[in-house]
Amino acid sequence: MENEVIYEEREDIGVITLNRPEKRNALSKSMLSQLAEILRKVAEERRVKVVIIKGAGKCFSSGHDLKEVLNSDLHEAEETFEIIKEVMMAIREAPQPVIAQVHGYALAAGCQLVAACDLAVASEETKFALSGINVGLFCFTPTVFVSRNISAKRAFEMAFTGDMITAQEALEWGLVNKVVPKEKLEEETMALAKRLARHSLSVLENGKKFFYRQLDLDWENALEYATKTITLWSQTEEVKKGITAFLGRK
Repeated sequence: MENEVIYEEREDIGVITLNRPEKRNALSKSMLSQLAEILRKVAEERRVKVVIIKGAGKCFSSGHDLKEVLNSDLHEAEETFEIIKEVMMAIREAPQPVIAQVHGYALAAGCQLVAACDLAVASEETKFALSGINVGLFCFTPTVFVSRNISAKRAFEMAFTGDMITAQEALEWGLVNKVVPKEKLEEETMALAKRLARHSLSVLENGKKFFYRQLDLDWENALEYATKTITLWSQTEEVKKGITAFLGRK
C-alpha cells in the first residue's frame, strides 16, 4: 500500500508513477491520497518545473477500484470521491505543467486523470473510455474534465455509450496532444517536458493560472484580464532581464 504511488526527480522534471500494476492501476482511496499528497508537496517545494504522471505495468489506469466502491458505505464513498476531486484540483492548481504519459488503457477516472492534466502523450495502442455507464455508474466526475477537452457531442458520446476510442481518435478529438509508437512513449513525453522546463517556473506558473482563468471568461473580459496581466508582468525584473538578454543576442 505504501508504494502505490512512486515519485522521482530527473533534474527539473518530477515523475509520478501509479504503481498498482497487478490491479491495472485501479485508483483506490489510499492510492488517490498518496497521489494528492505528492502533487501538493511538489507544488509547495517548487524543486521541479514540470510533472509527468504515468502508470506502471500494462496500462495507465483502469479507473476507480470498483471492488472498493462496491464494498463502501455512503461515508466511505464520499471520502473516495472527495479525494479524487482533491487530486484534480491539485493538478490544476500546481505551478508546474502536468503531462499524462498514457499507455494501454485510460478508463473512467483514469480517463479523467488524463483530461485533467495540462498535456497528454499517448502510445498508439492506447484505448480511452468513459466506461462507468457499462456498470451502471455514470462517469459523473470524469465527464467534467473530458467535456472541457473535447466537444460537447463527442463527450456525450463517450459518456453515454461507454465505448472505447482509439489513441488516434483521442488525438483528433483533442483529448491528447500527441500519439507515438509505444517504444517511443517515454522518450517523447520526456522531450516535451524538457521543452517546457527550459522556461522559469514563475513564467510557467503565471501562464498556467492565466490560461485556465481566461477560459472561463467571455472574450471581452478575457482580453481585459490579459491586458492587465501582461502589463503587470512586463514590469517584473525577470521579464526585463529576459528581454535584455534576448535583445543582446540579436
